[in-house]
Amino acid sequence: MSPLARTGRRKLLGAALLTAVLLFSLLTFTGIGGTAVCLGGAALCDSRAITASGGSSGGPSRSAVPSDGKPRAPKGCANPRACGFPDASTTGPRVATLTPQSTGNASIRTDGTVISGWDITGSLDIYANNVTVIDSRVTSTNWWGINLRPGFSGLRILHTTITAVPGQGPNNGGSDYAVSNMSTSSVEVGHCDISGFGDALSMGQGNLHDNYVHGIVPYKNLDGQWQHTNAVISNGGGKGKLIIRHNTLINATPVDQGASAAIGLFADAAPVTHTVVDSNWLAGGAYSLYAGGKDSSSIEVTDNVFSPEIYPSGGRYGAVAYWNAAGPGNVWRGNRMADGTPVVPAPE
Repeated sequence: MSPLARTGRRKLLGAALLTAVLLFSLLTFTGIGGTAVCLGGAALCDSRAITASGGSSGGPSRSAVPSDGKPRAPKGCANPRACGFPDASTTGPRVATLTPQSTGNASIRTDGTVISGWDITGSLDIYANNVTVIDSRVTSTNWWGINLRPGFSGLRILHTTITAVPGQGPNNGGSDYAVSNMSTSSVEVGHCDISGFGDALSMGQGNLHDNYVHGIVPYKNLDGQWQHTNAVISNGGGKGKLIIRHNTLINATPVDQGASAAIGLFADAAPVTHTVVDSNWLAGGAYSLYAGGKDSSSIEVTDNVFSPEIYPSGGRYGAVAYWNAAGPGNVWRGNRMADGTPVVPAPE
């Protein structure tokens, strides 16, 4: 064989080999070939960008897609971010620079008001319909950060940080609520970073999703008693539906300093009904979830992860209390500890 022919043959074999490698990589990393193989070192092997066949990119890898088509957090993850739950990196304002606004305890009375890009020192008392607070920060100097008054509706709070300064609130140095809903209409709170309050999100009806609630602050109230603390609290009697979905809810308050729950569904005003608790990361409290009690109905608790980061069992005394398995429309399904161990409520 002539030197020229040998050279041409080598080029042809090299091209064929390169084509085979590229085809293998394409099949592997598009999921057609099953589990991805990392060929380029750790920097190219981020598990968030690799899925098993039938999965979707951009989230934690999953071995299978559940029959209802809803994503599940992987088992054995150590923290909210590793499990695909909200944290400081995915909540709060999406803009780098906010405009300082010393509003004091301001009342909003114009329908359709939009507050965007503000860094507020004070609080917002909403006496208007269809108000939106977005891409902002509220540092409360009041009992609450944002409060919707009775008779008004349509409040939306999105991509906002709501916090308080411990020791400077009006309730013996404490602040009660990041968001309070005194109305009978729904309030949407989404993608917010919330800390510094006793009961962070207080409402009987609303849509609470993709929030990071942490840094609950214990304090003694004006009566000299430790304030009971919850990341989310409902006292029952809501006129609409309360949806609590895909939030990180952490209550690290010690039990001897007032800790109640990550989610507290209490029948203080009336029975708890029409509530969805779905796909949340729950940690801390006396129990991580107080689940409504004996007269509750139409409560769906599904696919939540109870974390041992504060207490081994989720809460100081366990993961869940006061679950009424016999309540009409009550559903308990797919709830587990972070290591995948199923959480089964004790009989009420």
